[in-house]
Amino acid sequence: MNNIFSIRGLVFLAVFTVLALLSMQINFSALVGANNQFFTVFQFFGPIAGGFLGLWGIAVVLVAQLANFMIAGKEANLINIVRLLPMLFAVCYFSRNGISGLKDRLGIAVPLLAILAFWLHPVGQQAWYYALFWTIPIIVKFLPDRLFLRSLGATFTAHAVGGMFWVWTVPMTADQWTALLPVTAYERVLFALGITVSYVLFTNLLNAVDKVLNINNYITLEKRYVLQL
Repeated sequence: MNNIFSIRGLVFLAVFTVLALLSMQINFSALVGANNQFFTVFQFFGPIAGGFLGLWGIAVVLVAQLANFMIAGKEANLINIVRLLPMLFAVCYFSRNGISGLKDRLGIAVPLLAILAFWLHPVGQQAWYYALFWTIPIIVKFLPDRLFLRSLGATFTAHAVGGMFWVWTVPMTADQWTALLPVTAYERVLFALGITVSYVLFTNLLNAVDKVLNINNYITLEKRYVLQL
């Protein structure tokens, strides 16, 4: 909780919340299989809340999403409610701390569960290869800690959770899933790049706050991402 109630935390909350609410109003691409469902610009930076606030970032993102839910006047149907979940798991994946390694275990278990759930569906069995995207966050856990890789793992974790529910709730054919292969690869790489860049920008913003106010804070910054100008 100290992560939030510090100068860095309050600055992050203010800027992040405003950008989150604004970005959720800007559609990036339509979701196949359902009407009036879109990926928004929020996908490009949502997970970074975990990088600064740890697991508290999950609560911050959930509140922002619920606020947008009410502001937009969305219907409380199954699809809209389920669509709140993927970003929360992405925040958890991107966070830099956890409870006795629980975060890392979830980072592996969640994609595995998503793959199994996808393959249990009749259509998922026909398009089984689509779920192989979700091995990416698992593989990343065994690679050196690199910001882009962590971003890639986070966005594909969100995709895994969303895809797991999507195959069971939205009627789609195996051909539609197959056609999504290049689209998914393109979108997720873009989202990962956005997460990477936004994390660096926020890191430097908070570092600038430190210099201006000359104070100590509870949020620890990854100094390797502070730009030397």
